[in-house]
Amino acid sequence: MDQVKHTYVQVNGLKLHVAEIGSYSSPAVVFLHGFPEIWYTWRHQMIAVANAGFRAIAPDYRGYGLSDIPAEPEKTSFVDLVNDTASILDSLSISKVVLIGKDFGAMVGYTFTLFHPEKVAGVITLGVPFRPPGSHKTHQALPEGFYIRRWQEPGRAEADFGRFDAKTVVRNIYIMFSRSEIPIAGENQEIMELVDPSTPLPSWFTEDDLAAYGELYHKSGFQTPLQVPYRSFKEKIESPKQGLNDLKVEAPALLIMGEKDYVFKFPGTEEYLKSGEVKKYVPNLEIIYLPQGCHFVHEQFPDQVNQLILNFLNHNKY
Repeated sequence: MDQVKHTYVQVNGLKLHVAEIGSYSSPAVVFLHGFPEIWYTWRHQMIAVANAGFRAIAPDYRGYGLSDIPAEPEKTSFVDLVNDTASILDSLSISKVVLIGKDFGAMVGYTFTLFHPEKVAGVITLGVPFRPPGSHKTHQALPEGFYIRRWQEPGRAEADFGRFDAKTVVRNIYIMFSRSEIPIAGENQEIMELVDPSTPLPSWFTEDDLAAYGELYHKSGFQTPLQVPYRSFKEKIESPKQGLNDLKVEAPALLIMGEKDYVFKFPGTEEYLKSGEVKKYVPNLEIIYLPQGCHFVHEQFPDQVNQLILNFLNHNKY
């Protein structure tokens, strides 16, 4: 970890934190994190990729709210993050990449691939498959206490999170999201109350790991990660390359999915994947399931995930 280089890149009027490791002349792999993750979520993968001869780059989108830069925009969208990613690549003189995205980072990765297919040699996603426009409507089939519906409501999550320090919020979310059940609160219950304070962290996520998250979120707050993705699901995404009804990710693609991931229980998700319907949109997709894997499969089983990533990179060199 002491070989990871930390820099700040001026992007679209903002100063974003970027972590990277590996030779500048090596093929680039860009890691896109989800929520509540930061660049640090990729600690195992970045080192493995660099040791295998690739350049690993992890932008930290939480950097929007760091105290030493201008206040973050009130509205930040998936398209903003796609444009930021493109600008980061330009600033680093990188013309082609393999993208690796987790959770909403997968959604940013797929959108980037639709917008800039010529820049993408391959895309790997964890926990979240490509979904066609309008698929967010399946969330409405879940109860009002479903965590995404709650976090879409302006002010509700801020009030809920605001009762705790940043470390406690991240701790609770890691515990909730590592379970196989969808987090759903009762009518008179808030999402943070779904975790008993005495519940230990997952064995693969240490107090030192939590401290790294807590330090950054203490500075940045949670406003941006609540806006993207939770308050951006209804955003209309129009690819300049393809029509809305003809969206296809043509690049080689890999989805790594833990079979204990609560996302599997979202309405229609398992059928969408196992029936092969997803390949209508991502024809060159391979799906690999890890039987005991949870939503944080890359941290839970880093050696297995690293090997799957390296196999993909070696088969899709550019």
